[in-house]
Amino acid sequence: MYRTHKNGELRLANKGEKVTLCGWVQKSRDLGGLTFVDLRDRYGITQLVFNMDTNAELCEKARTLGREFVIQAEGVVAERENKNKNIPTGEIEIDVTQLTILKEAKLPPFTIEDETDGGEELRMQYRFLDLRRNPLKNNLLLRNKVSLETRKYMDSLEFIEIETPYLIKSTPEGARDFVVPSRMNEGEFYALPQSPQTFKQLLMVSGYDRYYQIVKCFRDEDLRADRQPEFTQIDCEMAFVEQEDILQTFEGLVKHLFKTVKDIEFEHDFPRMTYAEAMKRYGSDKPDIRFGMEFNEMNKLVQGKGFQVFDSAELIIGITAKDCAGYSRKQLDKLTKWVQRPQIGAKGLIYVKCNEDGTYKSSVDKFYNQEELAKWAELCQAEKGDLILVLSGETDKVRTQMNELRLHMGNELGLRNPNEFKPLWVLDFPLLEWDEETKRYHAMHHPFTSPKPEDMDLIDTDPGKVRANAYDLAINGVEVGGGSIRIHDKSVQSRMFDLLGFTKEEAEAQFGFLMNAFEYGAPPHGGIAFGFDRLCSIFGGSDSIRDYIAFPKNNSGRDVMIDAPSPIAEEQLKELNLRLREVEVKG
Repeated sequence: MYRTHKNGELRLANKGEKVTLCGWVQKSRDLGGLTFVDLRDRYGITQLVFNMDTNAELCEKARTLGREFVIQAEGVVAERENKNKNIPTGEIEIDVTQLTILKEAKLPPFTIEDETDGGEELRMQYRFLDLRRNPLKNNLLLRNKVSLETRKYMDSLEFIEIETPYLIKSTPEGARDFVVPSRMNEGEFYALPQSPQTFKQLLMVSGYDRYYQIVKCFRDEDLRADRQPEFTQIDCEMAFVEQEDILQTFEGLVKHLFKTVKDIEFEHDFPRMTYAEAMKRYGSDKPDIRFGMEFNEMNKLVQGKGFQVFDSAELIIGITAKDCAGYSRKQLDKLTKWVQRPQIGAKGLIYVKCNEDGTYKSSVDKFYNQEELAKWAELCQAEKGDLILVLSGETDKVRTQMNELRLHMGNELGLRNPNEFKPLWVLDFPLLEWDEETKRYHAMHHPFTSPKPEDMDLIDTDPGKVRANAYDLAINGVEVGGGSIRIHDKSVQSRMFDLLGFTKEEAEAQFGFLMNAFEYGAPPHGGIAFGFDRLCSIFGGSDSIRDYIAFPKNNSGRDVMIDAPSPIAEEQLKELNLRLREVEVKG
């Protein structure tokens, strides 16, 4: 055996035992007569000690050790004189009697410490080194815990984990597919699945009424901190259920994960809110409800007073920032410039300071007197010392802009406590959304989402008002899961495809296999998928999912460690019957 114990395992109770340890050299300290080496593996750190008086040759060998050398050390467990309370093994050390260098190592391009000097791009290039650091190690251990506890919970409710294919048919809905050419079928392509959606519905038809899978999914879309081209879902489906069954079952899963992973218990049911209410109160379908600053619609109160910006607006919204009336002109100008950035797109920002003496100071004093501003304060529930911030414009745009401002103020004022968790179910999404570019409806979730039964009559007369039997779970302003009750009737599914602009031939070519299956006894069914990486990042208190994925991609979708994607050989292209087209690059 290379080792008898792991680093991080030995205690004073092991004093006097002969042991063999292996690992990487974290650092060494030469103090003349003594040389100390911190030996690390994923379980912890153990201090090794080499004594010049008792074994000069061995001590000299220890002095040749560099950072990240892989070594084996045999010796006896001894009590440390200078104990280190910061590590579990801080009361002991190993008096080394034999040292073997298993592999020398080049000097790492950054220090393998909790607080490293390596930038993100450099650390991603050397991800195999970055993963030796405790923060990433702990993230992967957390990810493993979430995975294990998910499987425990699902197994306790008789769910079956079933794998579905990674090479599937490309479909036109949703994000852009990653496609894979087929050598055996010339001129034809597979797609990597954006989700196992149609397969889990087929499993319901097959009689496997409780399915789940912790599965890789792929979407060829622009990236950001909480997106990767390949990501992991907890994918779930149930037959013979209604919406309430889904919500209760998977609220139970999330509560189980919080309890077992974070030791946090939720005594009450998660609150629920309709999509329409969420947009009206927060301007977001995944609102962060850890703090207030709810929207106040001000049209009736402020229009018709000669202020053209308001008079021409579809919607005027105000929020109240508590105890912020002391904001200086410089701070307010900075806030105005923030909302005018291209990413936000607001034309300007109106403010009202509710002074401690009961008066009001506003950027629109020319148009509104003190009595009128007092009514603003009443509507926005603003008190002395508070600051009212107002945006106006087109309804959808101004709601989005005010949502961004609200979150920004929440951060500025320290209201978004990372150790506080506020889940929220958002229900009754629109079934469809209109795309001005294509001049047709698109499914807000996906084409297999069932309409609310009471809205079925609107499908032909006013499809934009049809609500979906769909639901999302948001935690602290992050969407962590979403799903719906599915269509299980062929005629309803055909009407849905018609609404989405599919011809009969296109619908048959793309989804004929599913429509065919519905004719062989399809049960009522529904499901949900959780963003596994996002859940892990929430449990770990991070905004980025990259740190919870062993080998992530950068913002350009590249793996800089293995240099992928990369060109392939001409011979491979010929085998696949592909030819690359030369593209002229302007400039």
